[in-house]
Amino acid sequence: MHNVDVTIITTPANAAIFQTSIDHDSSRGRSIRTHIVKFPQVPGLPQGMESFNADTPKDIISKIYQGLAILQEQFTQLFRDMKPDFIVTDMFYPWSVDVADELGIPRLICIGGSYFAHSAMNSIEQFEPHAKVKSNSVSFLLPGLPHNVEMTRLQLPDWLRAPNGYTYLMKMIKDSEKKSYGSLFDSYYEIEGTYEDYYKIAMGSKSWSVGPVSLWMNKDDSDKAGRGHGKEEDEEEGVLKWLDSKKYDSVLYVSFGSMNKFPTPQLVEIAHALEDSGHDFIWVVRKIEDAEDGDDGFLSEFEKRMKERNKGYLIWGWAPQLLILEHGAVGAVVTHCGWNTIMESVNAGLPLATWPLFAEQFFNERLLVDVLKIGVAVGAKEWRNWNEFGDDVVKREDIGKAIGLLMGGGEECLEMRKRVKALSGAAKKAIEVGGSSYTKLKELIEELKSFKLEKINKKLVSVT
Repeated sequence: MHNVDVTIITTPANAAIFQTSIDHDSSRGRSIRTHIVKFPQVPGLPQGMESFNADTPKDIISKIYQGLAILQEQFTQLFRDMKPDFIVTDMFYPWSVDVADELGIPRLICIGGSYFAHSAMNSIEQFEPHAKVKSNSVSFLLPGLPHNVEMTRLQLPDWLRAPNGYTYLMKMIKDSEKKSYGSLFDSYYEIEGTYEDYYKIAMGSKSWSVGPVSLWMNKDDSDKAGRGHGKEEDEEEGVLKWLDSKKYDSVLYVSFGSMNKFPTPQLVEIAHALEDSGHDFIWVVRKIEDAEDGDDGFLSEFEKRMKERNKGYLIWGWAPQLLILEHGAVGAVVTHCGWNTIMESVNAGLPLATWPLFAEQFFNERLLVDVLKIGVAVGAKEWRNWNEFGDDVVKREDIGKAIGLLMGGGEECLEMRKRVKALSGAAKKAIEVGGSSYTKLKELIEELKSFKLEKINKKLVSVT
């Protein structure tokens, strides 16, 4: 599109997640490819285990981190051998800014999450408002932000409440960001431009919103169906056929991402809330590996009952999320507030019931509920690590209240739908020629071309 030649460096199992999309782009004449680096052999790490999710045993996670540390040297040498004009690396590779400096090329850091979340975290680090309240459940204002936003200590990531190993890693990431040429966010100006501007001033660095990335990447149904960890054709066909039988805006989509598992008591509360709501629903469920006797049986009976009544559709594992969200029968989403799901839901014009769990998700909830006003909070009170359960069980009554507001058709519901539909339209325009993200990406590429040309001219001057 902009005459940029792209090589994506990754490992075999990770490449399998998105290789189909790369092949589609390449077949359309775009200069893009993957360069596969074998994942290091770490004692005790099964072959093909190169990333982690909710099912990954804790002892395996540390071994994956060992492998990633070993990969640093291989990636560094690849950069030297390939001699790229610039590199784009994930925020969790802070060392890559030093390699870019060694090679005399720009490094762009890809920041996960929203501008709002990172602005909020910057406020917490700078002003420490959580240290000025007497208890974990007392709310406090986040200073310096363009909107009045309140949170509690319990909703903050543990590394912000008190220093730990992750605090040190996040400091390394922030330091590397400030040394980088600039940052890239999967966002667009119309959804959080106020915080994009705020963030650039707070960080004192360049940044570009170039999203929604899912709209750039998923142009047709084959792209959308293949998104994620593979394509289960039977599941895709079954759920879409079921949706075809439902009325417009009548189905609630419930999903908490690939990094979460709920304990059985919480699953029971969700099941009762969905059944009591009276609304049709799709629920993506993570299997309970260590369920006690009768726990798995409850969900099996629930699934059987919902099938008989044609009220609910349970998906155990991977779901064709983009195709589901864009189906006309889907009317709202219950989400863990992961940024990818938020963006995909907003792209589809769907309001959200917010149920944050870990990472920066409680910040994202405040963006949806307080700033954009396209979401309603279910009532989650406590942040937890992604691979832990925690003690906070949201009751069926609170879940049902949020569902009723989202799906009930009242004035507040209609206003949320109106706002999110407007953001959906803006998202689609953002990546079109002349749109905010399209223009920023084009300007960034031209800037990088100028950087390269200036570098060449300096070499010529030094030779003469």
